[in-house]
Amino acid sequence: MSVLYRIALILVIIGAINWGLIGFFRFDLVAYLFGGQTAVLSRWIYALVGLAGLITIPILMKRFEDEEDVDTFSRMDRNPSYGMEAGEEADFTEVTKKEVKTVEKKDKK
Repeated sequence: MSVLYRIALILVIIGAINWGLIGFFRFDLVAYLFGGQTAVLSRWIYALVGLAGLITIPILMKRFEDEEDVDTFSRMDRNPSYGMEAGEEADFTEVTKKEVKTVEKKDKK
């Protein structure tokens, strides 16, 4: 995201906070800080927030590049890890069925 869009988003957020304060508490923070709604500096800030809103419209229409990189497979499908948190788990992949049967027979006796 370019610097222009980041600045525009910051201004849009400031405008949204100001509108929230106006809606909930009837308090215009920009007018309070800069000398009323008709003050020159307040009008400049209102104008910048309005321009920032227009600049950020393409962000709404833009397709996010991150969506293409999303992997739909779970971690188990790609590379399963059988390790334990406390240490390495024993590897039983070398054990054959014959060895397992002999151990079971010994246990039954």
